[in-house]
Parts: sequence; C-alpha cells; structure tokens
Amino acid sequence: MKRIGLFLLTNIAVLAVISISFKLLGLDHASMQQGGGGLDLSALLLMSAIIGFAGSLVSLAMSKWTAIRMMGAHVIESPTNQTERWLVETVRRQAQQAGIGMPDVAIFDAPEPNAFATGARRDSALVALSTGLLRNMNQDEVEAVLAHEVSHVANGDMVTLTLIQGVVNTFVVFFSRIVGHFIDRAVFRNEHGHGPGFFITSFVAQILFGILASAIVMWFSRQREFRADAGGAALAGREKMISALERLRAVHEPHDLPDQLAAFGINGGRMGGLKALFLSHPPLEARIEALRQAR
Repeated sequence: MKRIGLFLLTNIAVLAVISISFKLLGLDHASMQQGGGGLDLSALLLMSAIIGFAGSLVSLAMSKWTAIRMMGAHVIESPTNQTERWLVETVRRQAQQAGIGMPDVAIFDAPEPNAFATGARRDSALVALSTGLLRNMNQDEVEAVLAHEVSHVANGDMVTLTLIQGVVNTFVVFFSRIVGHFIDRAVFRNEHGHGPGFFITSFVAQILFGILASAIVMWFSRQREFRADAGGAALAGREKMISALERLRAVHEPHDLPDQLAAFGINGGRMGGLKALFLSHPPLEARIEALRQAR
C-alpha cells in the first residue's frame, strides 16, 4: 500500500498549503470575482488547474524523498553482505532488461512482507522492500517482487498517476470553491465578496472531495497492478510471480500497510463493501488467476 497512499497524503497536504497561499495572496479571491458578485467560472477553472497540477507535481517531485523518510528506509549505497549484493545486482539486471536506469535499492524495517517503488523519473527511481519480505519469501519469490516493482517504474506509473491526480485535484478545487460560494451566499448571506464562511467551507469541502476523489486514483492503481504483475512475470518468470503472490496471500493478507502508503506496495490489503472503492490493489486471487490465464 505504500506508494500511492504516500503520494496521496503528500498531495493533500501540498494542495492545502498551495490553496491557503493563494487565499493569503488574494489570488483565489481575485480569480473568482465576476460582475454582480457571482463566480467567474472560466477564471476559477484556470486557477483550480494551476493549484491542482502544482499539488500533484510537487508531490511527485517529493515522492522519493518522502518515502525514504516516512518509512525509515536504508538505501543500499555499498552492499555490506551477500543479501544486499544480490538485491542490488538483481534490480540492476531487471532494470537493464526493462530499459530503465538503475533505481536506488532500499530496505525498510517492517514485520509484514511488502515492497514498493516510487520516484519522479524512470531513470532515478527507488525500489524498497521490507525486512519481513526477506524473512518470509525465498529468493525466487523476492526476485519476482522486485521485478513487479521495476515494472511499475518501467511503466511510468508514477508519472501517469501524477497526471490523473492533477485532473482530479483540478475538479476538487473547482467544486469546493463553488460549494463555498453557495454556502457563503445562501447561509451566511454575504452578498459582496467572500467572507470567512466561504474560506472555511471551501477548505473543508476540498479535504472531503479530495478523500472521495482518491477512489478514482485507487481504481487506476488496481488496473496498473495487473500490468505490473505481467511485467514482473516477463522479467522473473510467471511461476515465480505466481508463487510470490501466493506467498503474500498465505502470509500477508491479514495485515495492511499504513493507510497513508496505500497503493504502490506489492499487496494492498483486503476490504469489502464501499471500502473496496479505496482499495489500492485487486484481490490477490484475481491477480493470481490473471497470471495463470495469461498466454
């Protein structure tokens, strides 16, 4: 769950900071005014796009740095043992096969088996795996997990996610301002400009819409997992990839990674009902079956 959830958390925080900065500088207020005290929807949409894409681009730029610090990951700069040497060489070989630059390889301390990849560029990414994964999987299964993460990098999933998040952010900001304007006029009876009711309401609406809109990003994440599984199978072998997923199902399924790091791990947990909309990964059974049916 680590990659997208971390990206989303950073994005919401950056979006809030940028929105507040726009308000303090008066840019938010100026872009929304129209004759008669209404809304200039064209200007509002432009402002929303600037804020929305700035939030996602800053989040992308910070993704690698944030992941290392939030997870306490140790980047392997000079391997100190056979395991670290094997990890670095395996990722190097897979990166060459996938046609990308060598990612940084890191280990983070966590009891549950998981791994993630992140980074703003395909040629300067990060692939990290947990100590729990190294303890619970054999070498073939670890190789498959690494291949899955390298495939995420090769597929450009973080950049695609950034573009999707930018569009989502744009509409989150746009509609939150419309809600704020409506509440300010209808409830607080403010007929000239925008008062505190608008700013408080639009900020709260932005947070709520942002959480709801994350379902769109999670849907995208679920689709990309199938592609990363296929890429992992191509790099490491289909049976190794299936074995790794089956091991996750047996060992890891009762556990979840932190919510804020949801979607770019190898396993995203299990939820049902409406919560399934916010699930970052498809069920492991579906992923295994997709690999078995692939030709």
